[in-house]
Amino acid sequence: MQGRRWSDGLHQAVEAKEGLPIQNETVTLASISYQNFFLQFPKLCGMTGTAATESAEFESIYNLKVTIVPTNKPMIRKDESDVVFRATTGKWRAVVVEISRMHKIGRPVLVGTTSVEQSDTLSKQLRDAGIPHEVLNAKPENVEREAEIVAQSGRLGAVTIATNMAGRGTDIILGGNAEFMARLKLREMLMPRVVKPAEGASISIKKPPPVKTWKVNESLFPCKLSKEIYKLAEETVQLAIKIWGPRSLTELEAEERLSYSCEKGPVQDEVISKLRCAFLEIKSEFKFYTDEEKQKVISSGGLHVIGTERHESRRIDNQLRGRSGRQGDPGSSRFFLSLEDNLFRIFGGDRIQGLMRAFRVEDLPIESKMLTKALDEAQRKVENYFFDIRKQLFEFDEVLNSQRDRIYSERRMALEADDLQSLLNEYAELTMDDILEANVSPDSPRDAWDLEKLIAKLQQYCYLLSDLTPSLLADKCSNYEEMREYLRLHGREAYQQKRGLVENQAPGLMKEAEKFLILNNIDRLWKEHLQALKFVQQAVGLRGYAQKDPLIEYKLEGYNLFIEMMAQIRRNVIYSVYQFQPVIVKEQDKIARETESLNANEKSEDEVANNSSPAATQPSARGTQ
Repeated sequence: MQGRRWSDGLHQAVEAKEGLPIQNETVTLASISYQNFFLQFPKLCGMTGTAATESAEFESIYNLKVTIVPTNKPMIRKDESDVVFRATTGKWRAVVVEISRMHKIGRPVLVGTTSVEQSDTLSKQLRDAGIPHEVLNAKPENVEREAEIVAQSGRLGAVTIATNMAGRGTDIILGGNAEFMARLKLREMLMPRVVKPAEGASISIKKPPPVKTWKVNESLFPCKLSKEIYKLAEETVQLAIKIWGPRSLTELEAEERLSYSCEKGPVQDEVISKLRCAFLEIKSEFKFYTDEEKQKVISSGGLHVIGTERHESRRIDNQLRGRSGRQGDPGSSRFFLSLEDNLFRIFGGDRIQGLMRAFRVEDLPIESKMLTKALDEAQRKVENYFFDIRKQLFEFDEVLNSQRDRIYSERRMALEADDLQSLLNEYAELTMDDILEANVSPDSPRDAWDLEKLIAKLQQYCYLLSDLTPSLLADKCSNYEEMREYLRLHGREAYQQKRGLVENQAPGLMKEAEKFLILNNIDRLWKEHLQALKFVQQAVGLRGYAQKDPLIEYKLEGYNLFIEMMAQIRRNVIYSVYQFQPVIVKEQDKIARETESLNANEKSEDEVANNSSPAATQPSARGTQ
């Protein structure tokens, strides 16, 4: 991907091998886990048909209870027992037979696969069997027609192969979705006339880019429009062209206006009002035929869902099943599995395979409620395994999250505060404490204090403390606590003295300097801290071999690193403030420099103009500035 690089020196190794210029490692400036990102919001809620299986996770991480809302109409879908084969070949053969059987009686079929390769393989087998079908997967040519394919998945005898079938934004309505078909018809008539052609160079010289037509396959529509309604739709499109202008809108603008025309919100615009009338007329005509087809589909048994593999999460399987049996419609679902599927390979497929060998079962399926329950249990184990991984990630990120809150609040205060004097006074006091602790032990006797070394360090840190001497300290401070208070006072006074000097030279400059120094140090050291924590997280995993809890070790190491980083921030900031020397440019100097620069530019222009070489045609220095 553009701008993305491998970490831990791998990208640099590849660059060296390929003889490319070696670039720097990508640096993480900030990071947050999804869980903590969602927990930033003051209110959390959600609605989904498949949250019941994950209720424990919602409660433990987000403190949200899951409530099951009863269905509008009783659910009459029949979920049949799973059918298990020994080999994958037997499973796919049985899937094709099942699809063929349902297609003959006119039942729409939705087949769920877990990968694009599987959907392509099944599509080839269905083509060989002469069964017309649609494929919906991540390939660009199928994504373009996604909503169109889903809209007609409930038609009589329709067969749809889908990869990871969740919401997809369109309901599968038995007999066909008249509302969506009407919208597609209006879109087909309107878009080519109001959307301006796409700009941009062709990728290939020989092959120009394809022209978008918005043409829909006629077999999608249940009938041809009557002359009256077609005339009404044509007049509406002509009105839109007249008022909006021919080929004057971008595709996004045209899609937005069409979408609003097909909804139920209040309308003031004349064109959108006319488009809505045309949409409703087309919809009513299509609905007459789709309602008729719906009765035929219901009498044949409704939508039949076929699953070709159990997913690692029950939620995904429930989403696939949930496409059938909506709003009290009849329907059924069945999963075809093999012992070579991932879930069986990981969780206990060997025992069943041993039984099948013992009974010499090859392509005959096993179908039992007990097996289905065992599979549900295996899925539950996999879900718990992945939940534990997510929970561990969340617990590790919680350590960083508390640090993140602290550092961001400090940064926010530096950004928004009008006066940072109290914060800088605190920094000065704590830094004096650090220097004292590093050079004088609180438990050592007074005679053992190395005051010369302490004062040398203090004066190296802040040149304004030049009046401090060992004898002065010895006279003023009889014990460690007194010395600490005395140095704190001097640290604050030095800061105030420095502030006064800068303010006399340039009023208001110290405020800006303090803000800049605090933000600069926080950003730089936080970035380095994130890198350090990443290495710690990788290292603490090995401490499990020493019978230590990696999480506790990570918390201790992370806390120590954070305390050190905060100390480093305040030391750097107050040191930079003490050493800050503003350079004040006087107004006269500024004008003189600008005049010199202008004269130099004019001189270079004259040289270029008098030169007879081709350089005389170059733009002037002033012109290129």
